Amino acid sequence: MIIVLKAEATKHDADEILNKIESAGLKPLYMPGTERTVLGALGDERVLQGLNITAHPMVDDVKPILSNYKLVSRELYPADSVVHIGSVPFGGEHFSIIGGPCAVEGLESFRASAEAAVKGGAVALRGGAFKPRTSPYSFQGGGKEALEVMQQVSKELGVPAVTEVMDTADIDLICQHVDALQIGARNMQNFNLLKAVGRTNTPVILKRGIAATIEETLLAAEYIVDAGNPNVILCERGIRTFETATRNTLDLNAVALMKRKSHLPVIVDPSHGTGIRELVGPLAKAAVAVGADGVIIEVHHEPKEALSDGKQSLYPDQFAQLMTELDAFIRAAGRRSSLRKAA
Repeated sequence: MIIVLKAEATKHDADEILNKIESAGLKPLYMPGTERTVLGALGDERVLQGLNITAHPMVDDVKPILSNYKLVSRELYPADSVVHIGSVPFGGEHFSIIGGPCAVEGLESFRASAEAAVKGGAVALRGGAFKPRTSPYSFQGGGKEALEVMQQVSKELGVPAVTEVMDTADIDLICQHVDALQIGARNMQNFNLLKAVGRTNTPVILKRGIAATIEETLLAAEYIVDAGNPNVILCERGIRTFETATRNTLDLNAVALMKRKSHLPVIVDPSHGTGIRELVGPLAKAAVAVGADGVIIEVHHEPKEALSDGKQSLYPDQFAQLMTELDAFIRAAGRRSSLRKAA
């Protein structure tokens, strides 16, 4: 439930109610505002009702949280959350671009692709060190060596880096080398992994599963936030439908709806959402129009030589051109562009 205190309520009054909530075995939440203090209580509704919170003289109103996802819901936090990857903001008035190759293929290759991404305007780098592949015979990533490459190039270029985590055993190692963790579509409902990244303070990009509903996606985010990590960025990357002309069907409906239902930032992956290089640009622009807080785009210095996802990776000049065009859309939408060259 949401507990709105009266304007004259003090911190002592809030603590009194929070202690009552906690002593009942429930989860208390303290959310001071400029005009009113709002408290939250999460747990068994029968226990909540038995606390008789409305009887406290400093309580102005008590409202139930109707959605199944409590912590990520706008019912609890009406304002947009801003999540930082390194110094780069995602959410609120900001629109930020992550760019880089699908996989880290070696120092020189990753450096070349990363330089192209940053030169084009990306403010954060992407790259896979551990790769979930449908076939066991496909390139699986460079592991720790790839993480070291990402860390080196990230420091050289002065931008934060993001990579995917697939196993709870790798979390500490990955957190030592990069600035944000990515939960891929295949692991969106790997609940042990979600809880484990929730016990870190490292920002998490949570990708929607290929057959996940919007509510399932938000509940997956709830696992992370409930475990203690509020730094979650949702990512729409396309879902599997009957259509076979594209790799996935990029569901931009979901972006607008998740922005309405949740305070968390939402970014879009038009590379995986389409699987076709020529469609990445139009869908990135559409992402701005529906209210996304950023995009994550695959760019490779030589896509035809890429070990994975070369077909959907942009050439450096294509990426730079798209960033120039995208900046106009960002500004037209009234957002603050985080493009490096536009700063």
